Amino acid sequence: MASRCWRWWGWSAWPRTRLPPAGSTPTFGGSDEVRDPANAKALRNKRRRMQVRVKLGKFQLLLDIQEKTPQICVVGSGPAGFYTAQHLLKQHPQAHVDIYEKQPVPFGLVRFGVAPDHPEVKNVINTFTQTAHSGRCAFWGNVEVGRDVTVPELQEAYHAVVLSYGAEDHRALEIPGEELPGVCSARAFVGWYNGLPENQELEPDLSCDTAVILGQGNVALDVARILLTPPEHLERTDITKAALGVLRQSRVKTVWLVGRRGPLQVAFTIKELREMIQLPGARPILDPVDFLGLQDKIKEVPRPRKRLTELLLRTATEKPGPAEAARQASASRAWGLRFFRSPQQVLPSPDGRRAAGVRLAVTRLEGVDEATRAVPTGDMEDLPCGLVLSSIGYKSRPVDPSVPFDSKLGVIPNVEGRVMDVPGLYCSGWVKRGPTGVIATTMTDSFLTGQMLLQDLKAGLLPSGPRPGYAAIQALLSSRGVRPVSFSDWEKLDAEEVARGQGTGKPREKLVDPQEMLRLLGH
Repeated sequence: MASRCWRWWGWSAWPRTRLPPAGSTPTFGGSDEVRDPANAKALRNKRRRMQVRVKLGKFQLLLDIQEKTPQICVVGSGPAGFYTAQHLLKQHPQAHVDIYEKQPVPFGLVRFGVAPDHPEVKNVINTFTQTAHSGRCAFWGNVEVGRDVTVPELQEAYHAVVLSYGAEDHRALEIPGEELPGVCSARAFVGWYNGLPENQELEPDLSCDTAVILGQGNVALDVARILLTPPEHLERTDITKAALGVLRQSRVKTVWLVGRRGPLQVAFTIKELREMIQLPGARPILDPVDFLGLQDKIKEVPRPRKRLTELLLRTATEKPGPAEAARQASASRAWGLRFFRSPQQVLPSPDGRRAAGVRLAVTRLEGVDEATRAVPTGDMEDLPCGLVLSSIGYKSRPVDPSVPFDSKLGVIPNVEGRVMDVPGLYCSGWVKRGPTGVIATTMTDSFLTGQMLLQDLKAGLLPSGPRPGYAAIQALLSSRGVRPVSFSDWEKLDAEEVARGQGTGKPREKLVDPQEMLRLLGH
């Protein structure tokens, strides 16, 4: 190929192996058509036309490349954001994806939601890192969409925008007393021990004997497990130093997990249940009465639900073997499931200054299968405690006035990830379908959104012509005094966290102050 380069930016228009000898009459491509000096002018004109065509062809090629390089923006760097980016990059060989994140660090709930004693779940970070290292992907942290830059501004800069910012809020109990000190959301508690900057001022009071968690999902079990796990078992995890210090001083001995419905409707999974049953230094408290008649009912339920319920049933009704009985007898802590109970009020202490218990309505079930719902029987009971953690679900927030939002469901109205009535705008993950499922569920969901986007791109439904992408957004951010954090910046923070953890045998000591992070980066 080197011998066939034409004159352009200094290259010879003649094939290098065909240059005419000095002093001879030039020929073009070995042709004898211009041996007469009278035709020299014609030759020169022909060469000029050839050069112009080559130049225009090259310029057209550059334009074609720009036209075929869709600039796509993803808002949120948790599993939904990274899986969406991964699918787009894999399925479209020219696509460029910019991922914006309001925190200075990436990975969303993988970093801030996964329990510190579940490090294997965080291995997915390795896959996300590979995506971020792609030459067609860029991460920009410390950029809050809706504050630092608007969604319409992103839409002007990119061919398509995908909102994948998750569910950043918790569902309120909406009962009297939930504003009392001693009541907080499980989401905030998880953020506190996992180093989420906005939750570092939480300072939960663990000086009480009993804690009540309202909810029976995996988050509720995570919180119960962290409260009851011996601190020495958490020392080798990435739990924050501050949280570990508070847990060392904890006086919580009993944790109740309260649910409106029964054993067949619990939202946690069998892996988390096994961990609780086998938790060192803790014993389960289950009332056999709650499981009467359950043996016959579980025969027709799906296998995962059946296995889970059978484990609950055995734990509640079967006498443990000698070794397990001895372990439970020596346990200094306990956890229990309270079924058929719905919170009505957080009870205040005698001086009214903090939570002292929860008033529960006794319920019964009506309906069958998916239509089963809990209705009050009219009976009430009070459950004393000093700490109330609400774990009844997460919800998303509206990110920008220009984006449709269903405040009741806490999601962006969409059809298969396409935001309704806003062409070129998409969503994936919890903000798309609600806060349900595990990381694998989010992966499938995000791939589907990416597929819809690429279908629209192929069908010509997205804006045509080149878009500036990050170049335009960078100018806006600079004018507003915002300093984005790149992925290489994050890797410097990552190295710092790992170095800080090495001294105490931890995998890392998380940085929890965004200002400290920015100072370390020289921002």
